[in-house]
Amino acid sequence: MKKKMRNIVYSIFCIKIYMKNERINVTKTFLPKQTEYQKILSRSWDKSWITNRGELILELENKIKEQYNISNILATTNGTLPLQIAIKSLELKGDIITTPFSYIATTSSIIWEGCNPVFVDINKDTFNIDASNIENAITPQTSAILVTHVFGNPCNILKIDNIAKKYNLKVIYDAAHCFGVNYNNQSIFEYGDVSTCSFHATKIFHTGEGGALFTKDKALFDKIYYHHNFGHKGASDFYGLGINAKISELQAAMGLAVFPYLETIFERRKILYKLYKKELQEKVNFQEIEPNCDYNYSYMPVVLESEKQLLEVVEALNINNIFPRRYFNPSLNTIEYVNGDVMPISESISSRILCLPLYFDLDEENVMRICKLISNCILNE
Repeated sequence: MKKKMRNIVYSIFCIKIYMKNERINVTKTFLPKQTEYQKILSRSWDKSWITNRGELILELENKIKEQYNISNILATTNGTLPLQIAIKSLELKGDIITTPFSYIATTSSIIWEGCNPVFVDINKDTFNIDASNIENAITPQTSAILVTHVFGNPCNILKIDNIAKKYNLKVIYDAAHCFGVNYNNQSIFEYGDVSTCSFHATKIFHTGEGGALFTKDKALFDKIYYHHNFGHKGASDFYGLGINAKISELQAAMGLAVFPYLETIFERRKILYKLYKKELQEKVNFQEIEPNCDYNYSYMPVVLESEKQLLEVVEALNINNIFPRRYFNPSLNTIEYVNGDVMPISESISSRILCLPLYFDLDEENVMRICKLISNCILNE
C-alpha cells in the first residue's frame, strides 16, 4: 500500500511538472544556429549549384574521410539507398544471411533487390547477430552476410569476416547508427566489403536526410559511384545500370554546420547515458557493448522483464508527456511479407525493449524524472 501511495504521489508531482514542460520525445534533432547553416549554404546559393556534387558535398566527404581516417566515402540522399546500391554493386543473388533485430530497411533492401533474407537469431546481451550460428545457415545459395551494428554496437566482426572468407561470401555492415564509432582503433566503416550509414535527422550526425557508403576497395567504390548517379560515366557515356541517390548541397550544408559540434554532442550524450545506467541499474537490463569499441552513445535501450511491464512503463511515461520508442519492434522475421523462421531471442527482446529519450539538450533533471517514473512503475508491480 505504501508503494502504491508513493507512486500516486510521485505521478501527481510529475503531472504538475508536465503542465509546465514541453513534450520529451525519444530523440530531438540537433540543429546549429540558422545563421551558421545559411552562411555555409550561401556558397552554393550564390553559384546556383545546389546538387550534382557541388563544393559543399565534396567538402563534407573530405571532412569525414580525414576526421575518421576512412579510405573511401560516398554521401547519398538517404540511408536506405546505400544498402540497395551495395547489394547491386556486389551483384548478390540468392540468399543473404541477416539479422531479425534491426530497422525494416535492412530486410526490405534485401527483398527489394531480389534476394532472400535468411535470418540468424541474435545474442541476448549485445543484440547483434549471434555470429556462432551463422555457419549453420549457409547453403550453396548463400551469397552474402548483411548485418547491423545494433545501436552502434559493433558485431563480432572478426568472426563474421573469417566466416565470409571461408565460404567466399561478401559482407555488408549496416552501420546506420555508427557515426563516430571506432573498433580496434579504426573506424567501424572500414570493415566488410561495404559499410553503410544513415545521416537522418534522428542520428547523432545528420544532414536532415542523408546517408553514405564506405568501402576500402577502390574498384568497387567506382562501381558504387556510377550506380548512385544513373550509371553516368561522364556527361553522355554510361558505365551501366544506375539510380539517383545523389545528396544535395542543401543537405551537405547542414552536415557541415553540424560537424564542428560533434565532439560536444558525443560527450553530452555520454553523460546522460551514464546517468541513466546509474539510476536504473538492477531495475532493467542494458545492452552489452563490445570491448575495444569507442562508443558513440547513439541510443539508450533498456530491456524490461516482460512486455506487460514495458507497456506499463510506456503508459506511465506517456501520461507525463514523455515518449520513448519500442525500437526495434517487431522482430523482422515476423513481418508479413517476410515469413521468416521463429527467432526466439530476437522476438523476446523486441517485445521488451524500449529506447529512452536521449539527445543533446535533454537535461539531467528530466533524465532523473524519467528514471524515477520507471523505477516506481517497476516497484509498484
